[in-house]
Amino acid sequence: MNKKTLVLGASLKPNRYSYIAIKRLSLHNIETRAIGLRKGFIDEVEIIDFPKNFEAIHTVALYLNPKRQKIYYDYLVSLKPKRVIFNPGTENPELYKILERENIEVEIACTLVLLSTNQY
Repeated sequence: MNKKTLVLGASLKPNRYSYIAIKRLSLHNIETRAIGLRKGFIDEVEIIDFPKNFEAIHTVALYLNPKRQKIYYDYLVSLKPKRVIFNPGTENPELYKILERENIEVEIACTLVLLSTNQY
């Protein structure tokens, strides 16, 4: 099963975890979409700078601190993903409650670790 993933908080900087996650998702043949502050590409993955109504997103990998997440609450719910992964530094109990109310799984984990241990 291809767990189509949206990386929210994507960066074009190679030293950022969101950048590394996009590269690793691609290596695992996981279809990936990305939203960040700046437009660009990481290999074939386009980073856009606005919320887009992507179809059939299975997983959202968050790379935004809780203050920056607020403007995306409704957007995340509208995507109806199966789960949202809160990577280190993105933990947000307020958003957990919103997602759980919508039957969206909350996973507090590291995308890179999940991929490297075949738990993604």
